[in-house]
Amino acid sequence: MNRGRLKICHICEGHSRACHFKAHRLDVHYKNDRLLRRFVTERGKIVPRRMTGTCAKGQRALVRAIKRARFLALMPYVNDSVR
Repeated sequence: MNRGRLKICHICEGHSRACHFKAHRLDVHYKNDRLLRRFVTERGKIVPRRMTGTCAKGQRALVRAIKRARFLALMPYVNDSVR
């Protein structure tokens, strides 16, 4: 799902640990719910970037996509087992 040229975050460009999305050439999109569910806990919380291994730019895109997917009812706000 790569859409055009790959943009590399200038902050994480020189670091040895690459961003998860840039390393695997993944495109963060709100319709890709299978990818987004990996970054949400079973209680519905968004996992922080120190645990996901993403750069700041990638984490912002991830959070934006998760919030859009929740708003459009593609993902639940809270898991059914928590209710």
